[in-house]
Amino acid sequence: MGKLVVSLSPHAHGTDSVEKNMYGVVIALLPALLASFYFFGLGSAIVCLVSVAACLFFEWAICKALLKREPSLLDGSALVTGLLLGMNLPSNFPLWMIIVGALVAIGVGKMTFGGLGQNPFNPALVGRCFLLVSFPTAMTSWPTEGQWMAYTDAETGATPLYLMKEAIKGNTDALDQLPSALDMFLGNVQTGAGTIGEICALALLLGLAFMLWKKIITWHIPVSIIGTVFVLAGLLWLVDCKTYADPFQVIFAGGLMLGAIFMATDYVTSPMTHKGQLIYGVAIGVLTVIIRNWGAYPEGMSFAILIMNAFTPLINMYVKPKRFGEVPAKK
Repeated sequence: MGKLVVSLSPHAHGTDSVEKNMYGVVIALLPALLASFYFFGLGSAIVCLVSVAACLFFEWAICKALLKREPSLLDGSALVTGLLLGMNLPSNFPLWMIIVGALVAIGVGKMTFGGLGQNPFNPALVGRCFLLVSFPTAMTSWPTEGQWMAYTDAETGATPLYLMKEAIKGNTDALDQLPSALDMFLGNVQTGAGTIGEICALALLLGLAFMLWKKIITWHIPVSIIGTVFVLAGLLWLVDCKTYADPFQVIFAGGLMLGAIFMATDYVTSPMTHKGQLIYGVAIGVLTVIIRNWGAYPEGMSFAILIMNAFTPLINMYVKPKRFGEVPAKK
């Protein structure tokens, strides 16, 4: 009679893997990438290609030269970081600054902590915020649409978020210059168009639908962020519609949709439980509204996500799932 051999757990294996999910995110980013190529042309392609190439190179170099281990370029994580960093930059951003941002994103935001799965902050946002603080002029020079062959000499203009900020400061004519919510949803922004990835909300929502369909992410974080911002912006608009923009304009402007869908949902830096994700998303939404309306910068999404990345371990500690087989304690 043969012996029954029981191997170590897990005894059942799922079909998910790091590679599958990362390349799924890349596919979900394609509509936004194609929209950015359509609206910005050459500059968008240059910025994204340089960002991806630099992130892949620095991950390979740091693994080989400093960590003395085989690079894991094929898992797709450096590719996603490069795409997201590029999509968070203007389409006329200088090449050498992109390379510096990629070094900070991969070297400081990711590999300093040990690599994939160990970084407490979203690497692409670390790179973006470093560039914003270090090179504020270049990071806030926004090309207008339709300059397909322009790169360094692209004509720039004021973004919808800048106009909203001017209205809050007392410029009552600023809101009249805002594109309609429908135009921002479709990407038809005739003023400064913002970063590469934020131009078309429709394209970003197509990516969200794909990731929900493939179960790469759940709805909890993006819906809680967007819903919170919509409610708070709606309340401000009801109080003073001459100072604060329509809530639909608010959620379609800037990097809110890009951040809520693709950056706040990062597996490593977001809470594990659904309840924790809702808390995390609502807090990001509140912080975004506070920074946008009363902070120094017109945009607050990046800073809000990084702040809540720091609180993720605390949320995980206090919002835990019920243990399997656990019997509630008697009062």
